[in-house]
Amino acid sequence: MGQDSISANTLTASGVYRARVCNQAQLAYDAIAEWLEGRAPVPDAVHAVAGIEAQLRMQDHLAQLLRSQRQAQGALEFESFQPRAVFDGSRIADIRLQEHNRARQLIEEFMIATNGCTARFLAAHGGASLRRVVRSPERWARIVQVAHGYGVELPAQPDGSKLEGFLARQRRLSPVSFPDLSLEIIKLMGSGEYVVERAGEQAIGHFGLAVQDYMHSTAPNRRFPDLVTQRLVKAVMAGSPPPYSLAELAELAVHCTGREDAVRKVERQMRKSEAALLLHDAIGQHFRAIVSGVNAHGVWVKIFTPPAEGRLVGEIPELRLGQLLQVQLISTSVERGFIDFSLQRSQ
Repeated sequence: MGQDSISANTLTASGVYRARVCNQAQLAYDAIAEWLEGRAPVPDAVHAVAGIEAQLRMQDHLAQLLRSQRQAQGALEFESFQPRAVFDGSRIADIRLQEHNRARQLIEEFMIATNGCTARFLAAHGGASLRRVVRSPERWARIVQVAHGYGVELPAQPDGSKLEGFLARQRRLSPVSFPDLSLEIIKLMGSGEYVVERAGEQAIGHFGLAVQDYMHSTAPNRRFPDLVTQRLVKAVMAGSPPPYSLAELAELAVHCTGREDAVRKVERQMRKSEAALLLHDAIGQHFRAIVSGVNAHGVWVKIFTPPAEGRLVGEIPELRLGQLLQVQLISTSVERGFIDFSLQRSQ
């Protein structure tokens, strides 16, 4: 959507215009990432289109500049546990973790930059918009306590740069348990939401991305808030009245936030059921695992191959988050997405 100028790691200008997407190469994330990271030759799909190799190299360079700028401003780098089913026809053949690689970073940074440009475009033309926000954490005191447990002192007031420093330290020191720490901090930060913001108002911003102006605008083919934004932009460009009143936008903000929460619940349930289905024939087998959750409701563990999470049942001694264990698969329920393990006792 935007034609941007980047100088000294700073986005200095942007333009908004109508365009049609024509996919000439149909590139794949993993193949492009292996090439950009120097682990594979240039993919055939890149060779097939003249000039695309230089274009991708330039885009990768600019994306890393944008990424460095956000990190300097306190953008938070999490690592989530995202297993994805691998199908052989209609049969689940495996489950693998989705890698956050260089190609995904390229798309992510350009989307963040474009969404910011779109938000500022609508604000500059005096219109209301549907912003995507993550507020400054109200449970910051609890985040401070978590960091203290790792020997790190965070300031009393929310500070994205300090929090990212803590996360980077733990990612380096304990990469195996870092996804579980990431999830704990994400929960304490609170969910994102859609809100209506009008030109001239103080923007709430997105704490996790360390950006002040942010909205969803780059995927109108699969996400309704992006379609709303596209309609707002097109109305401005055509000099037409806004397609939504403030009251309608406010109602849409609440509706879209609720639907997004529901989608996340369905996705989590599907991932659990996929894992339960794959592991059903492995009941009785033993696995290497790590403690991924300890609370009043029980103890959860993650096994590494295949990557899956389940509950620890039976007699359980005192365990700590991140502790490595040997467990035995006891039962699965595909319908409920339940996977139960027991602690393997020393012989």
